[in-house]
Amino acid sequence: MSESKLSGRVILITGAGDGIGRVAARHYAEAGASVLLLGRTTEKLASVYDEILAKGLAKPGIIPMDLATAEPKEMQELADVLYEKYGRLDGLLHNAAILGSRVPFESYDMNTWMKVMQVNFNAACILTRTLLPLCHLAASSSIIFTSSGVGTNPRAYWGAYAVSKHALEGFARLLADELENTSKIRVNILNPGGTRTRMRAEAFPTEDPSTLKTAEELMPLYLYLMSDDSIQVHNQMFDPSSLEKLDA
Repeated sequence: MSESKLSGRVILITGAGDGIGRVAARHYAEAGASVLLLGRTTEKLASVYDEILAKGLAKPGIIPMDLATAEPKEMQELADVLYEKYGRLDGLLHNAAILGSRVPFESYDMNTWMKVMQVNFNAACILTRTLLPLCHLAASSSIIFTSSGVGTNPRAYWGAYAVSKHALEGFARLLADELENTSKIRVNILNPGGTRTRMRAEAFPTEDPSTLKTAEELMPLYLYLMSDDSIQVHNQMFDPSSLEKLDA
């Protein structure tokens, strides 16, 4: 992708301090975007910030926010600041998520269940609702929701993680349907599949990470969905097999 493909765009990434979010933030910045790094751990966000600045790219923004505890008021305050500083939002990548427990539902701790649902689903819905007015102000805006294979087809012992991702897909479909032909905002779902990340290692501790693709390998898909190359693509599901279609 050309370094100018996202030139002048303002893109917010949740979970930007680690894993796929960190890599996506760097690639979006390299493509010309001003990236807004939202995450729980300021030190991790600062590390991404320094990495982007060291390459002479557009100065990122750091947004320390714990989605497990963030209230709608806090998110609205963020939206107000972004409006004053940027006047719009060209892209929103919902990447933040936590795994929770992998146990039978009957054994699931309900406090953990509520936290997973809050981070993976409720916070994503509230943040989207709060930032939608900024997305409407962009010439075109892309919202990407990150799902999972167990979100599309929930499986035993994946608990709140599977349920939250299944719910997130449903929300994305609802939002996409409401915005169809009425908005310049496009909404799509991306399932990155098995990727060499800390969460994957937590979910599959005996798995050989060298058998998995890296986040870097997924970036053509993330860049495609955030750029005008996908401006007519709406309400679609993407996964690693989509990379082959992009190359075709």
